[in-house]
Amino acid sequence: MSPQNLANSLSDAYQLSSQALSEAQVGHQAGIQSSDSVSEAIVAKQFSKAANKYDNEAHIQREIAQAGLNNLPNSLHGELLDIGCATGTHSDMLRQRGANVTGLDIAPGMVHKAQARFPDVHFKQGSAQSLPFENSSFNSVFSSMALQWCSIPQTVASEMYRILKPSGMAEIAIMVSGSFSELHKARSIAQLPAAVTSLPEAQLWLNSFLGAGLRVSRLINKDYVDEHQDVLSLLRSIKNVGAGATGVKQQSLSRSDINKLSLAYKNVSAIDGVLPLTYKVCHFRLEKP
Repeated sequence: MSPQNLANSLSDAYQLSSQALSEAQVGHQAGIQSSDSVSEAIVAKQFSKAANKYDNEAHIQREIAQAGLNNLPNSLHGELLDIGCATGTHSDMLRQRGANVTGLDIAPGMVHKAQARFPDVHFKQGSAQSLPFENSSFNSVFSSMALQWCSIPQTVASEMYRILKPSGMAEIAIMVSGSFSELHKARSIAQLPAAVTSLPEAQLWLNSFLGAGLRVSRLINKDYVDEHQDVLSLLRSIKNVGAGATGVKQQSLSRSDINKLSLAYKNVSAIDGVLPLTYKVCHFRLEKP
């Protein structure tokens, strides 16, 4: 299927909500902020704070990243950029496949942690919206669960095109709108303040990549479901991987609010007492002509 036909077919397929959610707090806030009001400085600060506990908490993130890695060849070569490398685990796995890897993260705490863990990999602090590299520097790009924190998908796509070499390819996993629908529904039923947060829709990312001149040779839309025993565990699973407030201050929830949220969540979405939390993820395979 040609990229244009792919775009047309996806236009109807992706009727995704523009709403994600704002997470609650009991003494602290956990939330995902609107993509059009994201502060890169605050994102960097939040993820830096999470660096020491990230590997113990990022269970669903590892599953999603592994799916992306499985989409890549077992043997890699040339220069590879890992955007949003976090603590470097997947950068090192890519290095072991034969690539000369550079790990990039916006959070200095993550970069410091990654470099200490994997001294054989080069790590650098920087933004996906202004990649600190020369044109045509990389044969390939890998990124998992990082680009949704960028305010302008079109800029990310243009930067990716710029730093890729001709015939270069990228394997990208991005969380999109419609994620965390169970929590959004529970908040509504509990008559708590509506979430004001949003993530870009899949169609916007698709259009951005195509508009930048990249070919979309494969697109997999997949739901990943995390499971929790209670609402507090669920909210903290988001906060403890760095996905805290990134701009507009969200209203805190009282203990009474948390109890109402918990009851609503259990009544609407619980399966055998377990609370599901769905991540909607697009896996893109991109190619630079």
